[in-house]
Amino acid sequence: MAGRTVARSGIRSTKATGRPRDGDGKPPRGRRSRETGERISDAAAFGSRRKGRAAVAGSKVRAAAVEKVKLSDKLGRFQDHWSPKAVGAVNDFLVKLVKLKGEFVWHSHDVEDELFLVLRGRLRMQLRDREVLVDPGEFIVVPHGTEHRPVADEEVHVLLLEPKSTRNTGTTGGTRTREVEWI
Repeated sequence: MAGRTVARSGIRSTKATGRPRDGDGKPPRGRRSRETGERISDAAAFGSRRKGRAAVAGSKVRAAAVEKVKLSDKLGRFQDHWSPKAVGAVNDFLVKLVKLKGEFVWHSHDVEDELFLVLRGRLRMQLRDREVLVDPGEFIVVPHGTEHRPVADEEVHVLLLEPKSTRNTGTTGGTRTREVEWI
């Protein structure tokens, strides 16, 4: 009897522990919608206004809208430099666009690696021991803990792929730190 399951508002639980269990015996994933009370994915629970997110209702997954992103349109929506704009999400990573011009601050990230894909212009990635030139169609991955400074002699358009937790100034902080804005 101890392992018998009992239905409780659509969620099963083991009588022995009283902890909620799905049909596979594991705890349910996701959170509950405030509006409907149905289970939804963590991504949907955190108020994502972006389309294309799957939401979980009970044990069924609702189909997510799949939409393409036209980078040139997104880049045309802003002019400011050194202020990354989020345009997509992949698991726990953000896809960001940023326009660069001039020199940024020397900084590093304790736990986040960064990918810089150059779309237009030429990026000079300064490292403490060398400089790497990155042209359109090329990318560079800067491992966490590596001090670096992006430099753009002329305006450069870059696609960044980095964990959601990444601050643009890393551990340095300061006046150039920007909150990520979705466009």
